Amino acid sequence: MQYVIYESAKEIGDAAGKIFVNVVKQKSDAAIGFATGATPLPTYSYMISEYEKGNVSFKGITTFNLDEYCDIPKDHKSSFYAFMVDNLFSKIDVKPENINFLDGNASNSEAESRRYADAISKAGGIDIQFLGIGRNGHIGFNEPAEAFTDESFKVKLTDSTIEANSVYFSDIAMPRYAITMGIGSIMKARKIVFVATGESKAEAVRDMIKGEVTPKCPASVLQRHGDVTIFLDKAAASLL
Repeated sequence: MQYVIYESAKEIGDAAGKIFVNVVKQKSDAAIGFATGATPLPTYSYMISEYEKGNVSFKGITTFNLDEYCDIPKDHKSSFYAFMVDNLFSKIDVKPENINFLDGNASNSEAESRRYADAISKAGGIDIQFLGIGRNGHIGFNEPAEAFTDESFKVKLTDSTIEANSVYFSDIAMPRYAITMGIGSIMKARKIVFVATGESKAEAVRDMIKGEVTPKCPASVLQRHGDVTIFLDKAAASLL
């Protein structure tokens, strides 16, 4: 696996953002997989800036987000849907009808997984997928496990994930469950852009790049993907 180390999150965001913008320029109806959290924000800021400058239009793209919390309303301020609207979708010209999310409140998570897989297939598959990494090596909400997952599924979040993400929940308790794309779905993306910043991610990054491929570090499966671009800052790369 090849990786590039940058000085700052902004430099990483600009570099990663250029890849997404170039994909859309080359394929105006690209299907893009997005992620949430602090890590993607500099990338989204670059994409917004390029749109505002008139350098790119996102009106033809179709979007698919990695995951969503269960047991909170879709429009709650801490939902991933609200995060994406606030930090990207409301600031570019993506069409609302082309925005796709897993339904964290679906009564049948298996049927919801099939629906999402069908929607991705109908869009021609995901052209480019953004990924970050959890402190425990998760991608999406694929937590360490005994086997790699396949398509989307409902997952019980680990204590590590709950501790890391609770900062985003000021008015209600953080949900204990989420619905997420599985490893199999993620690995079908034609291109993956991976970003990690901060010392807290250093062990997970080391295990992903230098360790064995194991579901106990879900991100390690990316060693088997043919087109992964990895951006790190010095802190995240400190154990490599």
